[in-house]
Amino acid sequence: MQKLHNCVACPRLAEFLAGVRQRHPDYHARPVAPFGDAKARLLVVGLAPGMHGANRTGRPFTGDYAGILLYETLHAFGFASRPTSVSIDDGLTLTDCRITNAVKCLPPENKPETAEIKICNRYLAEELAASNEARIVLALGLIAHKAVLMAAGLKQSAFTFGHGARHGLPDGRILFDSYHCSRYNTQTRRLTTTDFHDVFRAIRAELN
Repeated sequence: MQKLHNCVACPRLAEFLAGVRQRHPDYHARPVAPFGDAKARLLVVGLAPGMHGANRTGRPFTGDYAGILLYETLHAFGFASRPTSVSIDDGLTLTDCRITNAVKCLPPENKPETAEIKICNRYLAEELAASNEARIVLALGLIAHKAVLMAAGLKQSAFTFGHGARHGLPDGRILFDSYHCSRYNTQTRRLTTTDFHDVFRAIRAELN
């Protein structure tokens, strides 16, 4: 992942991360590589690293609020060795699951621009192409949903995002949708633990 680690293809994001490294020299503050089982059947796609989460720790959804529900759920359904992910060296491992993001760099205000999503999409396309074993893709949020379709070369209009939606893709893979497990969505109860578990219950049933 050296190519990804050194990527500065998006000038706004590269400049922003350079500033973050100055203010927080102990932060990862670079593109965040995927994490998990290289031969996983489940690929989870989020939006982008969080400022004090993945951008700090260097592991997707690790050390921030959004990762609390995700890793607890992964553990509950047999995909993670422990229910919490706090640091890149905490010993947590994923089984039959891999986590990545639609945008690999921290964007200002957690809002990547359309051009940045498109530029970074080549990495997600490479991940999908290299992950022959990945039969199910879980998109956390609308941007991730669109990024997966873009990476697969599919029309957005053919697959409508909706929490709990299941889409059969032309290559035989299945795309599941969920609202993102962000602080806003969970605190407003747009996404409840039960709602999130229901999606994973359907995924586990599909894999079984």
